[in-house]
Amino acid sequence: MNQPLNGKIALVTGGTTGIGLASAQELAAQGAQVFITGRRQQELDAAVATIGAAATGIRADASLLTDLDEVYSHIARQAGRLDILFANAGGGDMQALGAITEEHFDRIFATNVRGVLFTVQKALPLLSDSASVILTASTTSIQGTAGFSVYSASKAAVRNFARSWALDLKGRGIRVNVVSPGPVRTPGLGGLVSEEQRQGLFDALSAQVPLGRLGEPQEIGKVVAFLASDAASFINASEMFVDGGMAQV
Repeated sequence: MNQPLNGKIALVTGGTTGIGLASAQELAAQGAQVFITGRRQQELDAAVATIGAAATGIRADASLLTDLDEVYSHIARQAGRLDILFANAGGGDMQALGAITEEHFDRIFATNVRGVLFTVQKALPLLSDSASVILTASTTSIQGTAGFSVYSASKAAVRNFARSWALDLKGRGIRVNVVSPGPVRTPGLGGLVSEEQRQGLFDALSAQVPLGRLGEPQEIGKVVAFLASDAASFINASEMFVDGGMAQV
């Protein structure tokens, strides 16, 4: 079996569900030893069981710096280094401009921006030279989306992080790239609306995608694994859209 990531050590934050879980599964299938984080122990345990023996779960909230310190202390003790960092933890919900609250803004930026920043910063002592850092952004960062402005702005910030950090880290040969999914069939996407409205949301989003369907988490996971591999060794500071063409036409 071809395992291009054999021997690599990876961390996936927000790895218990959706894109994070699918990416952790793909990294493990390609040979990596994978650490995943999640806020809820039951979901974390279930994800580790799904991924298999190559996975280790660490309960952590990526928006809390003390939790991140514990994550990296654990990885330092068990593996000694990191070759792949997928800073994926994030999320958001919808609020029209007139309804945005301080709590809404702070909660989304705490995870999607502050959390990503310190997830990467605190990993620096463990990252091997020529490591791959991958950030999760979104097509919303380049598109206007009614009721989704705070989330969209947070993902635009993530996109610029990659541009700037690629320069900060060029002396170590560390690549920093962004994967920007379109609408993907995940619990997070479905959770934006009530259960009764869910299929209507999925149908409306599918109609905006040239391929005529939602993406699946496994499709994003394969792109994450590609960016983590030596096959992407000359890809840096780039944004990889995995959106079925939604934001490209």
